[in-house]
Amino acid sequence: MKYYPLLLALLVSGASLNALATPLSTQQAQAPGYYRMALGDWQITAVSDGTVAVPFDKLLTPITPEKLKARMAQANLPVNAETSINAFVINTGKQLILVDAGAGPLFGDAGGHLPENLRAAGIDPQAIDTVLLTHIHADHSGGVQREGKPVFPNATVRVDQRDVDFWLNPAHQRDVEEGQRHTFAESERSLRPVIDAGKLSPFHAPVQIMPGIDAIPAAGHTPGSVIYRVSHAGKTLLLWGDIIHAHPVQLPQPEVAIHFDVNRQQAVATRENVLAQAAREGDWIAAAHIAFPGLGKVMKAEEGYRWVPINYSAQGK
Repeated sequence: MKYYPLLLALLVSGASLNALATPLSTQQAQAPGYYRMALGDWQITAVSDGTVAVPFDKLLTPITPEKLKARMAQANLPVNAETSINAFVINTGKQLILVDAGAGPLFGDAGGHLPENLRAAGIDPQAIDTVLLTHIHADHSGGVQREGKPVFPNATVRVDQRDVDFWLNPAHQRDVEEGQRHTFAESERSLRPVIDAGKLSPFHAPVQIMPGIDAIPAAGHTPGSVIYRVSHAGKTLLLWGDIIHAHPVQLPQPEVAIHFDVNRQQAVATRENVLAQAAREGDWIAAAHIAFPGLGKVMKAEEGYRWVPINYSAQGK
């Protein structure tokens, strides 16, 4: 009712009602990326670092181009698919634990949105107590630094010692494909500010990180890849890093590897074991590279497995 006098004045003056309309840009940015779910009285917040286009036709093996195209088409995706980079915050009420740190500056504008989306979710990066890395790769560890300074200055950064020993030692360049060798320089760039600040604290999985959070070995993709098992209030969440890169392909066909795998045979065996256990036990999954928010469950299918995304909840339950 309070707007009627304004409308009447405009009509009397002969002004067009179109003057009330403000044109909206058709190039507006996506909304801040965060989503919450409950794990008992703990809260899990999925936070987007962005997305990156991945040329799966050049990276997945062994699979024919025809089969790859058909698998991706079943999920309404092209073979060069825009792929999520997800991170997750575990709020225990006493601590804020970040699992994976996104790409930081290493992917240009494709990644590096984690700090702004953390703030949009009401989480100050300076309030993070611990950063748990599933492994050392650009899109998981690159975000721990920017401009030579730790992004999470009050956090201890934890990762399996085997990945530290591998990726921070240039002598291991001969142990990976040529296309992966840039990871050694990226790892040094990302982790050196954390090391110099005395904030890197490696571990040897399997190990309890803190009550309710365990690091489980998941080697293959990298020597020190781990899964973080979060158990609380009778529920379990597995934060699994790079067990899956292309879920329309690797869930029905776990034997398909990716060229980023340091040890493909071991990576395939790890994926087969993890998927079988997740389907059998019905645990929640937090996946780094399944469409944001990357939360859901793995279920047995007629062929291999299928992904069942979390049902949207306005209450975050």
